[in-house]
Amino acid sequence: MTSKTVTIIGGGIVGLALAHRFSSDGLSVTVLEKEDHWAAHQTGHNSGVIHAGPYYKPGSLKATMCLAGNRSMKAFAREHGVPFETPGKLIVATAEDEVPRLDALAARARANGVNCRLISMSEARDHEPHVMGLKALRVEDTGIIDYAVVSQRLAELSTANGAELILGARVRAIHGTDREVVVEHDKGRATSDVLVNAAGLQSDAIARLAGFSPQVRIVPFRGEYYELRPESRGLVTGLIYPVPDPDMPFLGVHLTRMIDGSVHAGPNAVLAMAREGYRRSTISVPDLVGTLTFPGFLRFASGYVGIGTQEMLRSFSRSRFARDLARLVPEITARDIVPAGAGVRAQAFSRDGRLVDDFAIQQNRNQIHILNAPSPAATSSLEIARHVAGLVG
Repeated sequence: MTSKTVTIIGGGIVGLALAHRFSSDGLSVTVLEKEDHWAAHQTGHNSGVIHAGPYYKPGSLKATMCLAGNRSMKAFAREHGVPFETPGKLIVATAEDEVPRLDALAARARANGVNCRLISMSEARDHEPHVMGLKALRVEDTGIIDYAVVSQRLAELSTANGAELILGARVRAIHGTDREVVVEHDKGRATSDVLVNAAGLQSDAIARLAGFSPQVRIVPFRGEYYELRPESRGLVTGLIYPVPDPDMPFLGVHLTRMIDGSVHAGPNAVLAMAREGYRRSTISVPDLVGTLTFPGFLRFASGYVGIGTQEMLRSFSRSRFARDLARLVPEITARDIVPAGAGVRAQAFSRDGRLVDDFAIQQNRNQIHILNAPSPAATSSLEIARHVAGLVG
């Protein structure tokens, strides 16, 4: 194993976790990142939650890697001086029809080995004095951290191990044979035995550039956040989530106290007009055409017209956003929240219109393509790296 050389495309937390893993194992590693800093995209725009894994299908990669990742991420943070906290999370049923769904979620969480318990609202208010609802699931091990800080530490450790980490290295061409892979980029070229594609929002495009035909396409969804004004932060002490709607592909807006003490609200989920479209005004015609001509997205969209419309309306209405938050914490009003930026989720779709629900990692000769790694990928990043290292052998 120690004789192999590896090129990693992507300098988010997954790519840097891979660099740390491989370099710790004695491999020669090169990381190529097109931006001028690490964690520039999904990693640097998320809510910083160390997830505990109640939502995912038992036995799936997400379920097993999230549970293990919750532990390994905290252990990494302790060892390397990265601040984190474990405030736990409440998932709250606010309507009668949500109670059986909460019970089912609790059963799934227990099947995944998650440390959790169903509690009354009286007990829920011992954790979150301002929360309202009918019943809650307490997830004890949910934590908060700054994944950009984790990424920087991974980069430092990888460099100390001898890895070559190159910023501003947009990939232009990839040439592969059974013996080696050559990646041409803005700073030169990288030749290695193995290529690992951890390019996130651009992962399917990188796969095609490498001559691989992915069975999925990345569709970008912008998640817009608000945050509570400083004088309103006392309304939330930890993390408060709604019960997931089975008709919705995402979790719904929620409240998260960040590691810096701020409280973020959101995200919603609207189609982004560009893969890196963090603003409504950012439009990439090639990205948009690619999304709107992909049969899988069109099939998906046809079944979610009503829900998509509601998400769009909430995107443009602070009062509507606040009203949804008030289902969890009734004291929150539109006056309590201010815009706090957005992230873009790289969601993989199959051609038949299904969202790819699990992490998707495909291998082709001496190439490994990570084609679907949305949340909880940051939590699971060290475990994804462990898994991919096993594929390299």
